Amino acid sequence: MSYSEDVRNIFTAELDNIRETGIFKEERAICAPQDSEIEVEFPIGSEQKRVINMCANNYLGLSSHPDVIKAAHKGLDHRGYGMSSVRFICGTQDIHKTLEEKLTEFLGTEDTILFPSCMDANAGVFEALLSEEDVMIADRLVHASIVDGMRLCSAQRDTYKHSDMGHLEKKLELHKDKRLRVIITDGSFSMDGDLAKLDKIVELAEKYNSMVFLDDSHASGFIGKTGRGTHEHFNVLGKIDIITTTLGKALGGASGGCVSGRKEIVEMCRQKARPYLFSNTVAPVIVEGALEVLNLVSKTTERRDKLEKNTEFWRKGLTEAGLIIKEGETPIVPVMLFNAKLSQDFAKDLYTEGIYAIGFFFPVVPKGQARIRTQLSAAHEMHHLEKALDAFTKVGKKYDILNRTKQEIIDKYGM
Repeated sequence: MSYSEDVRNIFTAELDNIRETGIFKEERAICAPQDSEIEVEFPIGSEQKRVINMCANNYLGLSSHPDVIKAAHKGLDHRGYGMSSVRFICGTQDIHKTLEEKLTEFLGTEDTILFPSCMDANAGVFEALLSEEDVMIADRLVHASIVDGMRLCSAQRDTYKHSDMGHLEKKLELHKDKRLRVIITDGSFSMDGDLAKLDKIVELAEKYNSMVFLDDSHASGFIGKTGRGTHEHFNVLGKIDIITTTLGKALGGASGGCVSGRKEIVEMCRQKARPYLFSNTVAPVIVEGALEVLNLVSKTTERRDKLEKNTEFWRKGLTEAGLIIKEGETPIVPVMLFNAKLSQDFAKDLYTEGIYAIGFFFPVVPKGQARIRTQLSAAHEMHHLEKALDAFTKVGKKYDILNRTKQEIIDKYGM
């Protein structure tokens, strides 16, 4: 069937309906390297504006670090632009094996396998390991890529209430007859910024002879005393069976991900994980850059320590200004607005004030949970945070949401 006018009209009408709600997602163009300050075209085609970036995953400020860029040039010069192949044919260079070894050492696991992204890792790992005889029991707020990976797997799917260990134990008891049980969680939840109760999860896993799967994408590099992740923070290094994480956030900010954990599990992914078998290898420039990132974060905790201080200042400042934030200790700090259109309007006014942050709303977050998700970076200096805090306070006053309860904001703007 050809793409007829009737078909075109269906999609056009749907897009018009989205526009009428006032929450249409408009694309922005960043015209500079990723950093604490960036040049942005918003909307695309308008005059560029220099703004403070409060919503990047550049937690350690390494996306544009000169040593990382120099290492990436080395990869380009010595190993070429791309591999033009998958790993098991002719896509494995010596530097790929070196990076896997370094990640294994950093994460405290037995073995590691690289994927083009953490989304690919999450898409491939469950199908490679599990069958209809098994069950996956996931926290209800796990990342969308985990949900997609679970859908590709024939194992039974179940969930437990967010960070509710009593509910998780009931589910483990319910599924004790299964061949394999896998508890699935994020380490740091990407929308709320809270940490999984990983020590309690490990206790339950040991009690019910279950495996633990951890996506630590929003923790690797900066959570824990030396930045190794949520499992270091909760003192369960070596007790997590499967870790997936990314090189696209704190660990350089480019792309690439991995599955790290028990050596048998990693080997199963080498043999069976479809995104590994059928996707091009991570490019050499990224591999060399990532190796330098691991070198930098292993030498000193200076950047994670600065990030921790920036996070404390930001959380305290927003709370004292009278804004509602999600409690936690991570550099993911959601400013809760509850109404989708309000989150969009708030973000536009912040941009006018020279602050770049994005409104999040359904389906990215549950209905009635719209927010501005702010993210701190070690690249932020105190003057950046002070200016951003002034802007959030000014815009908050405009919409009369300072020192208001959740219900008062909902009564005023709706959900």
